[in-house]
Amino acid sequence: MKEIEQLQARIDELEMKQAFQEQTIEDLNQALTEQQFLIDKMQTQLKFMVGKVKGMEPSNLANESEETPPPHY
Repeated sequence: MKEIEQLQARIDELEMKQAFQEQTIEDLNQALTEQQFLIDKMQTQLKFMVGKVKGMEPSNLANESEETPPPHY
């Protein structure tokens, strides 16, 4: 009878570990999904900003010769 109890205890422990691992995998999957959503959003924003910068007229930017030197010169 003791052997059956030991086997049942091992089975119970394995079931608990498996349930914990399933929850951990689900949590990691959720975090990965959220991160991918944020990455996609940032890529869209970056493309927008690059388009804005490329669309700026050159007159908005001063030439290097027109720039005043920094105060430490």
